[in-house]
Amino acid sequence: MRYAPMALAPSSPAPTATAAPARSYAGPMVLMTTLFFLFGAVTNFNDVLMPYLKDVCQLTDLQSSAVQSAFFGAYFLMSLPAGWVLKKLGYQRGIVVGLLVMAGGALLFIPAADSREFALFLTALATLGAGITLLQVAANPYVSILGPARGAAARVSVVGVANNFGGALSPLVGGLVLFGGSVALKARLAALPLAERLAEESKLVKGPYLGLAAFLMLLAAVFFFLVKLPDIESIPADEAVRGAEWDEDGKLKISHRTSALGFPHLVLGIAAIFVYVGVEVGLGSFLIRYGESQGIKQLSAFTQSLVQGLNVATNYALVLFGKEPSAIDTTAGFTKAVGAVLVSSYWFGSLIGRLIGIPLLLKFHNRVLLVAVCAAGTALVGASILSTGETALWLIVLCGLMNSIMWPVIFPLAITGLGPFTKQGSSYLIMAIVGGALIPPLMGWLATHGGGLRVAFVVPALCYLYLLFYAVSGYRVR
Repeated sequence: MRYAPMALAPSSPAPTATAAPARSYAGPMVLMTTLFFLFGAVTNFNDVLMPYLKDVCQLTDLQSSAVQSAFFGAYFLMSLPAGWVLKKLGYQRGIVVGLLVMAGGALLFIPAADSREFALFLTALATLGAGITLLQVAANPYVSILGPARGAAARVSVVGVANNFGGALSPLVGGLVLFGGSVALKARLAALPLAERLAEESKLVKGPYLGLAAFLMLLAAVFFFLVKLPDIESIPADEAVRGAEWDEDGKLKISHRTSALGFPHLVLGIAAIFVYVGVEVGLGSFLIRYGESQGIKQLSAFTQSLVQGLNVATNYALVLFGKEPSAIDTTAGFTKAVGAVLVSSYWFGSLIGRLIGIPLLLKFHNRVLLVAVCAAGTALVGASILSTGETALWLIVLCGLMNSIMWPVIFPLAITGLGPFTKQGSSYLIMAIVGGALIPPLMGWLATHGGGLRVAFVVPALCYLYLLFYAVSGYRVR
């Protein structure tokens, strides 16, 4: 998934640390990077799956938003059970189970596609989400411990970039698979009665998820039979007082608080993570529908060149799914296939922002940068609502660049000064990812019942305003 892990800070050298230099962590690190690539790819594929299912299952915007609710709801429901599963099975076996649960969810897409039952699609998505939650809880610690502590930040950056790259690539490939196809195929489908056309189109989703299931099962076999990950118990734990407040004499201040929720800046930070994930997911989810609502009959030369260029670069990925490569038609104005390229551009913006953000975060104060991107996000969405055509779309695409540094800045601000409640506060922040399950349906409800998609995009604008408030004053430790 796009939310990269935070590096652990060992409190003292572990007894086993002397043996570390003799051990190669290259193989396990490659596998962990593959996992984080998968997190991003599977998560962001939902952005093209949502408009696809809207058509195939004949849904409203509100109903189609349940795609994100089913997937991201698993983060809220499964975070605590995942911890229990890992305690019983251990981390390596937990990864294997997570991969197999994901594979089961991918296989459920086959009967869902055959029946065109939206409830079955949602069950498949919820199962995928449950598996990916278990994987996130299991895989995150290993990113920091697979090698010397001094390289932890570099490893976090590597998996973060892999996560963003997977998230940017999957909508592009998904758009080709679900909305591409030859002119002859499109003409044949268009000539069919509605029920037959929908039945044919519903089968397009089988290939990607069959391939995903096979890959997940292969990866599970690799983790089970071929890889031996370091024992988590041999790794030094975080200090309980990490991030605590200290007085002038160097003594730990005793807080009167009895829970992490007793810290106002954490509570406001939980809300910030909630709306950040919600706005990021909501913008990506409704970008294609937003484009359709603009009624664009002629694309600009820039957009046509971008679509055709990315199409050439990725078109032959269709061969993996048993389909012949075909060009995206850019002469018919905005289509779902064109929209999928813009969705991919939105997530590529997040990837570029992460790469640019690493040196900027080292050079400038993190909170100042957070203020800047939150203000820019508010302005971009507001300007988009007041604009039309491609301008409105590209203003939303640019929001991906603004979103890129929010997670790594908001998270540490929210847990600052929690002392012995740091881990508890971190758990609450992870559970706040459920914002991705709740804000898109709110946008869908407004689009369906409140005046269309232009009105629905007021929600992301308000989310950015709240994030701006948190960056300006909400973050302060009280």
